[in-house]
Amino acid sequence: MYPEQLTIPMAKELTDNGFQGLKSPQEVDDLLAKEGTTLVVVNSVCGCAAANARPGALLASRHSKSPNHFATVFAGVDREATARAREHMLPYPPSSPSIALFKDGKLVHMLERHHIEGRMAEMIAENLKMAFDKHC
Repeated sequence: MYPEQLTIPMAKELTDNGFQGLKSPQEVDDLLAKEGTTLVVVNSVCGCAAANARPGALLASRHSKSPNHFATVFAGVDREATARAREHMLPYPPSSPSIALFKDGKLVHMLERHHIEGRMAEMIAENLKMAFDKHC
């Protein structure tokens, strides 16, 4: 478990830009029960979250065709919310960071850590924008 004080700036990078910070399993379930599309970022303290995942998600969020809802859980901080989000991401194994797109509560696109690590933020954004074009 990471001290929340350490992770606040990392979380704010997304929450200050329109991503809803989910803190409980119920918040995860409530958001994914909504009609439409939802992008969920499993945030992390690792370097690939800072250099690739968060910037890629932010770039993609500005796309002309984008999800109805944006949310984030923080692995190692929001433990129960993260666990619930990961249940919705099955059959994919837990991965931090990761980015999932849901449509009407169903997982339709997934980027695991191995899709994020070592890839430029722009490449991640392009991947997400193609998913947005298809599902949003």
